[in-house]
Amino acid sequence: MNQFMASFSLGRRRVLPGFAPTLGFTLFYLSLIVLIPLAAVFLKSSGHGFDAFWAAATSPRVVASYKLSFGASLIAALINLVFGLMLAWCIVRYEFPGKKLVDALIDLPFALPTAVAGIALTALYAPNGWVGSLFAPGGALAFLFGPEGLKIAFTPLGVLLALIFIGLPFIVRTVQPVLEDMETELEEAAASLGAQRWTTFRYVVLPTLLPALLTGFALAFARAVGEYGSVIFIAGNIPMVSEITPLMIISKLEQYDYVGATAIAAVMLIVSFVLLLIINGLQAWTSKRGAR
Repeated sequence: MNQFMASFSLGRRRVLPGFAPTLGFTLFYLSLIVLIPLAAVFLKSSGHGFDAFWAAATSPRVVASYKLSFGASLIAALINLVFGLMLAWCIVRYEFPGKKLVDALIDLPFALPTAVAGIALTALYAPNGWVGSLFAPGGALAFLFGPEGLKIAFTPLGVLLALIFIGLPFIVRTVQPVLEDMETELEEAAASLGAQRWTTFRYVVLPTLLPALLTGFALAFARAVGEYGSVIFIAGNIPMVSEITPLMIISKLEQYDYVGATAIAAVMLIVSFVLLLIINGLQAWTSKRGAR
């Protein structure tokens, strides 16, 4: 009996230490890296009272940057949600020449320095760039947008393109493994029962992919909200037009206005946390619904 208990205890021995020290180290590391810096943001922003905090966080120029940063991030994540799903579907379900190259290029925004990405996008979409010149006055496609054509760089549209560029891999890489594990027999069974393609996608494929899509959407949105390097060049930084919120924080820090910088950062943190909490709640709800 004693030998059995000894062998049983040895079988349950863990590589890591027990629950108490593991949890303690986890909480210590989480507090040191995440909780203490975030708490410092709120403490610093409230150091001069609520009036100073409110004045710094709600000035017209800062509010305009909120609208651009959060609005463009939301639109970019939604666009990536659609085209990222299509790209992941093509990579997983089809064979075509250059497939491995396309699969590797998806990770380019991860590996490319953000400043390099911003300069490349600006050179491409500027009025004298390869693509921007097509839409500039006198360009081949300018007639589609009137006599003044379409200006892409140094406008909110340029910000949107940069955010789409840096957010696409999150959707593809989140959905791709789920598609690879999905059994095609379910789709074939639905088709054999007379289901149309859209019906099969809606009731068979989409419920399985929805948690992964929401996760990818949350990651792409979170990355876009805080993006600075790839956006700062193509944005043009025109006050009330194309200034992003991270730029406003940098501007406040350069002016040694630490209270204003931390106030803007606190607002971004609160709004981002609420939106991510909603997305994670939807993800948990869809997972429970799919498990039934």
